[in-house]
Amino acid sequence: MTFSYPWMIGVAVVAVAVLLLAYRALDRRRSAALASFGAPTGTVRRRAWRRHVPPLVFLAGLAVLLVGVGRPQAMVQVPRVAGTVVLAFDVSNSMMATDVAPSRLAAAQEAAISFVRAQPSTVDIGVVSFERAAMTARAPTNDHEQVVTTIERLRPAGGTSLGQAILASLSAIIDEPVSLPDDPEAAVASDLGYWGSATIVVLSDGEDTGGPDAIAAAELAATAGVRIQTVGIGTVEGATIEVEGYQVATALNEALLTEVAEATAGTYHRAEDVDAIDRIYEDLELRITSRPEMLELTGAAVLAGLALLTVGGVLMTAWYGRIV
Repeated sequence: MTFSYPWMIGVAVVAVAVLLLAYRALDRRRSAALASFGAPTGTVRRRAWRRHVPPLVFLAGLAVLLVGVGRPQAMVQVPRVAGTVVLAFDVSNSMMATDVAPSRLAAAQEAAISFVRAQPSTVDIGVVSFERAAMTARAPTNDHEQVVTTIERLRPAGGTSLGQAILASLSAIIDEPVSLPDDPEAAVASDLGYWGSATIVVLSDGEDTGGPDAIAAAELAATAGVRIQTVGIGTVEGATIEVEGYQVATALNEALLTEVAEATAGTYHRAEDVDAIDRIYEDLELRITSRPEMLELTGAAVLAGLALLTVGGVLMTAWYGRIV
């Protein structure tokens, strides 16, 4: 514990010492006066403890109050929701399906915007959009309105590569290119460092049409301490969409999304409507961290001091009918 005005501790000690000496002198005079009137010594002694309690409580309150004036502070570990969240949006053609109204992508965008606006400024949020390739649409930032604007601009096109999505999300977190180890330009797992406060949320129907192996990418994320939460957008029954004049059937691939999440100790969530997606975001387990902060204890000390002064004064009044 530290004090902004440490000299107040000396003032408190001196003040309490002076008052104690004054009280002791007053008590001796009172005892002598009682004895001169013939009060039994034993009676005086039996009642001594009760006579001393209110003044001592009052003095303790005064001491605490003076310590509070010194503005005590303590370094404490304060828990908070913090870290980095990357929202990886599947913007492939299959996300145009309307088995989740108004469409898979639109539903994901709507719920994600609500999630972003609900987060404290201690959480940096980034956006990755992916189809056959993946790109960082917005680097992690605590300017959540910029994130919302980025989400609103997402449009569907192309195929799907969950592996690229995870690698691009890792790149956004680490702020440098990340590839699988068998790639000539790969980052070795140990080179990624440890990012235990980062979470990737993959919003996809799980249809993986090519690119790096999604499970291998998830395992790479796990070595860096990054957790992946997957949100399955769509229905198992699926829907039919039109792509370049062709009718294409698309359905939710829960098995792959579950495997990706479990590779990082994350969880898979199914979302078949907007309300379900909203509930999923509420249940997402973000990382709780703590950081040392200097906590001002002045208010607590002043309240404790006033409480003791009040108790001492009430006891004096109740027992003696006056402040002694």
